[in-house]
Amino acid sequence: MAEKKRAAKAKVAGERPKKEHKQSPVDKHGRGKKYLEAAKLVDRTKLYPIAEAVDLLIQTSPVKFDATAEAHIQTGLDPKQADQNIRGTVAMPAGLGRATKVLVFAEGTEATEAKKAGADYVGSDDLVEKIKGGWLDFAVAIAEPLMMVKIGKIGKILGTKGLMPNPKTGTVTKDVSKAVTEFKKGKVEFRLDKDAIVHVGFGKISLGKDGLMNNFTALFRALSNARPSSAKGTYLQKLVIASTMGPGIKVDITSLQ
Repeated sequence: MAEKKRAAKAKVAGERPKKEHKQSPVDKHGRGKKYLEAAKLVDRTKLYPIAEAVDLLIQTSPVKFDATAEAHIQTGLDPKQADQNIRGTVAMPAGLGRATKVLVFAEGTEATEAKKAGADYVGSDDLVEKIKGGWLDFAVAIAEPLMMVKIGKIGKILGTKGLMPNPKTGTVTKDVSKAVTEFKKGKVEFRLDKDAIVHVGFGKISLGKDGLMNNFTALFRALSNARPSSAKGTYLQKLVIASTMGPGIKVDITSLQ
């Protein structure tokens, strides 16, 4: 009735009635038609062998852009225990399929070498001030050891975003040019969150099955090797992979062992 009244008023006033824009159907969680169609291909009760899971991962990407392949691993660790709060890096054999923006805190010779290695941003106090102002347009921050005193001023800002340089991940180093080269080629960081889950992007869908399989194998191996000696029970409990905005695919962890 309301629509008819509006149309009648518009007709009287000599205006053209506004067309109603049809929206794609969504479910109660706000997920669109493409997602729902992709989700039909996945059996939510099944644990897929990794090779089959990666095939599905590629098939179920619902977006037009080159989506990221993501891994979400539930561990049996206790994040409140310092020795179980794992953090490390892994080099992806097939690369990430995208450019990684790298920032380097360095001066003098190290700054020059970082620029030659391909760092996107290199500086010292100027970068500290820029970050204080809210700028965070980079994915990795690397620092030579002497810079850590200055970086301490923005420690909370970087820490909240998971960007704080750390010796454990090779982002605090005397050889910044080597670190820049490694991260540009596809080295990624993994860390445990407060829910004892590790979330990692391990490449773009465009890498194809072989590239994604090689990258995931390297990631799983690195995570397995990172098991703390104090860990009890099942270390890696659940594993789900998904593309950006795509449905989750449960993986049979035993297929990786």
